[in-house]
Amino acid sequence: MAGLLSMMNIGREMEKKLRSVGICSAEELMAVGAEEAFARLKEQYPQVCLVHLYALEGAVSQTEFNGLSKEKKAELKRFCDRLA
Repeated sequence: MAGLLSMMNIGREMEKKLRSVGICSAEELMAVGAEEAFARLKEQYPQVCLVHLYALEGAVSQTEFNGLSKEKKAELKRFCDRLA
C-alpha cells in the first residue's frame, strides 16, 4: 500500500485529516474518490473548503490542484456548494 504522502497535493495535515476519517492509504483514497473523501472531511472538519476538494481531486487524478480544468473545478464547486 502506498502512503498518502506519496500522492500529489497531500501534505502532513491533509494526511492526518484523511486518516481520522478512515482513509489511510493512496489506494483507499483512489477507491473512495475525491468527493466522498471531501464529504467525510467536511463532516468532521467543517472548516475545510473548496481548495481542499481541489487538492483531493488532484491527488486522485495525479494532477497539481491548480492544473484542474475549468470544467472540473466548476463541477467540484457545485458538489461543494451542495454540502454547505
